[in-house]
Amino acid sequence: MYKRIKLIANPISGGDSRPRVAEAVRFLEQAGARVELFFTAKRGDATLEAAGLEAPDYDLVIAAGGDGTLNEVANGLAAKQIPLAFLPLGTANVMALEMGLPATLEGACRVALYGEARSVHLAEISGRFFLMMAGVGYDAAAVRAVNSRLKMRTGKFAYLVAGMRAFLGYRPVALKVQTAEGEIYRAWHLIVTNIRRYGGPFLLAPESGLERPLLTACLVEQPGRLAILLFCLRILCGGRIFGRVRSVESSSFVIDGGVAPVQVDGDDFGDTPLKLSSRPGLLEMIFPR
Repeated sequence: MYKRIKLIANPISGGDSRPRVAEAVRFLEQAGARVELFFTAKRGDATLEAAGLEAPDYDLVIAAGGDGTLNEVANGLAAKQIPLAFLPLGTANVMALEMGLPATLEGACRVALYGEARSVHLAEISGRFFLMMAGVGYDAAAVRAVNSRLKMRTGKFAYLVAGMRAFLGYRPVALKVQTAEGEIYRAWHLIVTNIRRYGGPFLLAPESGLERPLLTACLVEQPGRLAILLFCLRILCGGRIFGRVRSVESSSFVIDGGVAPVQVDGDDFGDTPLKLSSRPGLLEMIFPR
């Protein structure tokens, strides 16, 4: 059991997460752990707080919030040799599904205390790490269009509204995608993923995984709204509807050729060009046994 815990929490995940964070602290302390709580106030706080931690002082760090909060804490903990657990309190919580975490707060706390630490690989983009995925093109345009106030009030509905806005208004550009092996592909939209799932329960890349040292790029090789629609249906239907979508595995991808929006783990990350690389062995995460 882990006993010296730093809990880094986003107080506005899923609306107002403070009551659930307080409940988690009570459960962890009743189990015998010493918990030091830190609430974030703005973007980047979780990374700075995690980066200042040292292994002799803490034997576990818990990120409490959404996938974006987990991303920030992972960036601060990379190469620090302190394992990371996750209490999913956000809107989508894709990583919770990917890791097989229990749906209840008490269940997720039990995994944090008694689960199994496994080495996972991160992906790096422009000097920053991510756990899940980077989207380029339509996917990122939809993330950029999310209204933060609507997201706080309605949760996932805000993503649906943003997706429709991007579907009607985004104009795709041709992109060049080059692998570490020197292979070159053309795409109008793509998602480079480190995990199997996308947007929740939907399988995007069944061959991917946090413990595999390769990234998977899912390339939409045709322009236009029909190609976007077919790609979305492919995800919703578990890959049973195709179109011109290609899956490519590599340890790195360079994306250029046009200026397109980029999202990383559900947050806006600017525009192309960019390079993504797999970085094994930089982090341990706590999984259910």
